[in-house]
Amino acid sequence: MIKLNGIEKMTNEQKYKYMLILLEGQLSSEKNDLANLSNAAAIIKAVMNRLNWAGFYIVRENTLVLGMFQGMPACNRIQIGKGVCGTAVATKKLQRIENVNEFPGHIACDSATNSEIVIPIIKDDVVYGVLDIDSPEVGRFTELEEKYLVEFVCKLNKYIDWPKV
Repeated sequence: MIKLNGIEKMTNEQKYKYMLILLEGQLSSEKNDLANLSNAAAIIKAVMNRLNWAGFYIVRENTLVLGMFQGMPACNRIQIGKGVCGTAVATKKLQRIENVNEFPGHIACDSATNSEIVIPIIKDDVVYGVLDIDSPEVGRFTELEEKYLVEFVCKLNKYIDWPKV
């Protein structure tokens, strides 16, 4: 069981370092990828504040399909190249969007979302999906979140067998 005692007293950077420790503990002690991805989404949602959604979309037959997540029900499928998640896959580049309402072609799975950060999951030059995190606040995500979420995906890549997910 994970305990978050004292997390409310931590700075954001301390929380994000702790988030990586929690993830490493989860991934190193469990071999099931679905369990690990489920808990990875839960760790993000528990540690990062001011979020309304955290989870994964996995590439299946040239479409992003909803994976493990924490939050309100979401879009089941997103076309590659469409919306923030599809753009991250098509460009193989992280997307940090201050205001999703200003993003051309934004797909509003949850109307409460106002900012979003999407990290493509790339291993051996193959895009397997994205880590998608949403907030109801405009401008919620900074370089600090970007840095630690990229590290989060790097840790996942060490343990997750993406072709089997």
